[in-house]
Amino acid sequence: MVTKLDKTATEVVQLLKEHGLALATAESCTGGLISAEITSVSGSSDVFGFGVCTYANEAKMKLLGVKAETLASVGAVSEETAVQMAEGVRKLAGADIAVSVTGIAGPTGGTPEKPVGTVYIGCSTEKHTYAKRYLFTGAQFPEAADGREAIRYETALTALQTVIYELKDI
Repeated sequence: MVTKLDKTATEVVQLLKEHGLALATAESCTGGLISAEITSVSGSSDVFGFGVCTYANEAKMKLLGVKAETLASVGAVSEETAVQMAEGVRKLAGADIAVSVTGIAGPTGGTPEKPVGTVYIGCSTEKHTYAKRYLFTGAQFPEAADGREAIRYETALTALQTVIYELKDI
């Protein structure tokens, strides 16, 4: 069964090929789902060669250069962390565009300030880097096994849509 996530990953690979650009990913709450979706597309090796799953804060710091001060002051689930993850993986991979995700997929781990479903998606290009906050419910994926899986899928879909948005602006 081909899903909207599969179709979006295919569109990302096609656009990257059209523009001759390379993508890198830095994932936390999706645990490699974005990379898996990209690499499920035939020919993706032409445009994707680098993705990291930095679930632990130590990995975010060691591999991506996320600052300990950032993690201590605003936490792993924050705009600042998503920005540093996206910048770090783009530079590490030598990619043209990078996307990062960090969030709380649940069902535990939420707080009143950062409830379950809080996700930050970062994007970095040579021109700019930014991150945006989302509050996902998983409603786009009612076929998911549970709420956690649905939030992970919704995060991956939105991250890929962010890449499409950036590629259409080039």
